[in-house]
Amino acid sequence: MSSAKLPQYSWFNPREVEYRLPDNWQMTVHNIAGYDKPPLTPEQIKKAVASPIGMPSLREYAKGKKEVAILFDDLTRSTRVFEIVPYILEELAEAGIKDEQVRFIAAIANHQALDRASLVKKLGEDVLRRFPVYNHCPFMNCTDLGTTSYGTRALINSEVVYCDLKIGIGQIVPHPQYGFSGGAKIIVPGVAAYETVVAHHGRTHEPWKQERREHGLPSGGYIEGSPVTGDAVEMAKMAGLDMIVDCLVNVWGETAAIYAGALEPAYAEALVEAKKHYLSVNTGDNDIVIANAFDKAAEYSMAMSSAMPALKPGGGDVVIITNSPSGQDIHHLFDSFGKSISGALGRSMGLPPHIGKLIIYTEFPELRILDRYIDKDKVLLMSDWEQVISLLEKTHGSGTKVAVYPSADIQYYG
Repeated sequence: MSSAKLPQYSWFNPREVEYRLPDNWQMTVHNIAGYDKPPLTPEQIKKAVASPIGMPSLREYAKGKKEVAILFDDLTRSTRVFEIVPYILEELAEAGIKDEQVRFIAAIANHQALDRASLVKKLGEDVLRRFPVYNHCPFMNCTDLGTTSYGTRALINSEVVYCDLKIGIGQIVPHPQYGFSGGAKIIVPGVAAYETVVAHHGRTHEPWKQERREHGLPSGGYIEGSPVTGDAVEMAKMAGLDMIVDCLVNVWGETAAIYAGALEPAYAEALVEAKKHYLSVNTGDNDIVIANAFDKAAEYSMAMSSAMPALKPGGGDVVIITNSPSGQDIHHLFDSFGKSISGALGRSMGLPPHIGKLIIYTEFPELRILDRYIDKDKVLLMSDWEQVISLLEKTHGSGTKVAVYPSADIQYYG
């Protein structure tokens, strides 16, 4: 048997796991270009935070500010926020900002709220002892800031709006609707009202999106210049986002680069590197695609955008590997909340006709995630890797071409 070793269990003692495949299959492994880029040292992180792009140093910029909101992403992203926060707090202290002027807000968008254990993973124990940490709630306490040129009413977390200094910490990785995440996404959908995100995301779910999906193409179709990103940037400006700290991550979710500074210049500089860093190879001629979700293991569906176009046009099977001990994140926009009820944009997805079987392999199965698919007869939820291989061997013999993507949830093909 040949094998592929893949990173697993993001946020839960991450480690490499070996997945064995038949010797008579032709396996190729396609990493992202920057998969082995080393993590930044503390000195490098400090330098990036202290020398922001397109704005004065934070210790200068923050002088005279009264109230500070530090926004951060949740456990559906591997961003090591705890590595960055000490240097932001150091800059704020140099500006004369006292602890009582600072609060942290989890920019969870429409995901489930973070409990204390999750917040400690993200921020570290010291932050929870020193500062109030809040979850954004998309269902209440949002302030109307007006309407964007795209027609989206900008309702933003009132605590964020109240603060006169707003700093967002997240990661920039490929995203099926935005092209690349990061930047303005820390505001929208991060701390936006439910109805704002419904309107904002809704325009990414026009009928042509499903047509693209059925042809095995990413649903967004953008690398940059997405109108969804443009809409988010307008709302981030309306909310007064002062500074972003966006990370590039390697195959282990470690901080491989940081782009800190004013929203547009810092994001533009990050995007240049991100387009090189996350690039992977698509031969487009595979009988089986094995797509691993690590960075977004709690949102396994993000790996589908990479898996679908890597199959040969004549069809084949997809295996998504997604091992998140905390389970799949609850998404109030897209998830089902009963056999007949779902979030505002929850609708079952049709699989492209060239996918024979979609196998979702996880050690932590949740039957509810099958509600996301119309073609339930083609989708299998499995927890035994030997059974996965046995099933595939019934239709795939010697010479089967298999592409393995260790970072399928954060890669793109250019």
